[in-house]
Amino acid sequence: MRKELLIAMRMTLTTWVLTGLAYPLLITGAAQLLFPRKAGGSLVQRGGEVIGSDLIGQGFKAAGYFQGRPSAAGSEGYDAANSAGSNLGPTSQTLHDRVAADLKRLQRENPQAPGPIPAELVMASASGLDPHLSPEAARWQAPRVAAARHVAVGDVEQIIEQHIEGRTLGLLGEPRVNVLRLNLDLDERLGRPGAEGR
Repeated sequence: MRKELLIAMRMTLTTWVLTGLAYPLLITGAAQLLFPRKAGGSLVQRGGEVIGSDLIGQGFKAAGYFQGRPSAAGSEGYDAANSAGSNLGPTSQTLHDRVAADLKRLQRENPQAPGPIPAELVMASASGLDPHLSPEAARWQAPRVAAARHVAVGDVEQIIEQHIEGRTLGLLGEPRVNVLRLNLDLDERLGRPGAEGR
């Protein structure tokens, strides 16, 4: 019995060292060496200050910025430490009321927007932190952003086109636009839209 117990303890310790220490350290080291930016969280900087990540959505409310998908992560939304969906189903009155309020707000804020409101602008992602929009959802917001920045809609649409990311490996996912990167590029090219904030 004592012999079997010692063998079991050695196997447990060996497995723990290999899978709990050696393997994670090896993979982390390889990632840092081969993909340092991605391994570090794909952080986005402006003026030497970290202002976000390519992988985590943020809330933009000012008229001169593109807005991402709604977020149920945390009490105020977009809380990266509290990633979660709302877990509200299609029969939920709370979800119905929130979507109806978002629809009214989007219609009020985007009176010149073409066509119906894209569904992704009123439906949160599963994580609540999706950093991307479809090109169509970005184009839909272009008239509002252009008006707030006092530029032609075509200028804003041209910037959107330059930020469209294709399918991963040419096959996976759909074309998309990173909202944070798009908004930063707008500020770089067109200047910040005033003191109204994000």
